[in-house]
Amino acid sequence: MDLRPVLFLDSGIGGLPYCRRFMRRNPGERVIYAADRANFPYGTKSRDALGEILAALVRNLDNIFRPKLAVLACNTASVSALALLRERFPDIHWVGTVPAVKPAASASRKRHIGILGTARTIADPYAERLLRRCGPDCRLTGIAAPELVGFVEQGGDRAGIDEQRGQAAPYIARFRKAGADAVILGCTHFVFLRGAFESLAGSENPEEIIRIFDSVEGVVSRAESLLEKHGIRAASGEGPALPEKARQNLLVLTGDEEPGELWGQRAAAAGLFPRRIGEL
Repeated sequence: MDLRPVLFLDSGIGGLPYCRRFMRRNPGERVIYAADRANFPYGTKSRDALGEILAALVRNLDNIFRPKLAVLACNTASVSALALLRERFPDIHWVGTVPAVKPAASASRKRHIGILGTARTIADPYAERLLRRCGPDCRLTGIAAPELVGFVEQGGDRAGIDEQRGQAAPYIARFRKAGADAVILGCTHFVFLRGAFESLAGSENPEEIIRIFDSVEGVVSRAESLLEKHGIRAASGEGPALPEKARQNLLVLTGDEEPGELWGQRAAAAGLFPRRIGEL
């Protein structure tokens, strides 16, 4: 029985759908979700700068929580800093967020895939390399949408479907015009808008239907497989009694601001207790 927590990391709320899926499927595991508000957004930072930001954050969180496994629930952070974090923190098992290229390539009839992400994710050759392995006959169209990240972070996750559709519509139009029939949500923040994207991606003409993909299932399954492989699952049955602080699933926020009502709502919806990192 390994009672150390599983850590999820993102610049803000993007990793929450991944964390929630993991918690539903693994109720015996303690979870810490870290939202790095102090350094939001990650997508505008250089690779080196982001690597050092994340290394400092993980060092702090490791000193406090000693996680057994960490999910880097951010595409930008994964392509920029996953290798660095694995090197500097070898005692933590790491899971990165990889664009869902393989299922998108398998589903594409036109052999043309779109990916929507931050500027750093779109500029990185990682998705192209994945596509050469999984769908070498496919084309890839990448579109950066940093303003969409800001929309979600500033409350778009709780907006009505009409407002979300208004934000998603220009991107679906661009992918449709380009000829893509499979679109990957290549930023974890965009998972909150999946319903809006899917509602816009249909068509009476079967040739114009666009299928939408994200990486939630793949990332959560990978985390579960590593827990099993390394024998570090927490027992879901009887075990030694733990103090309340050690049993809580926490949403940890960097920065000096109090969580506020919006973050309190997000934490409650995810089954997490909000805390500023300075309070721990």
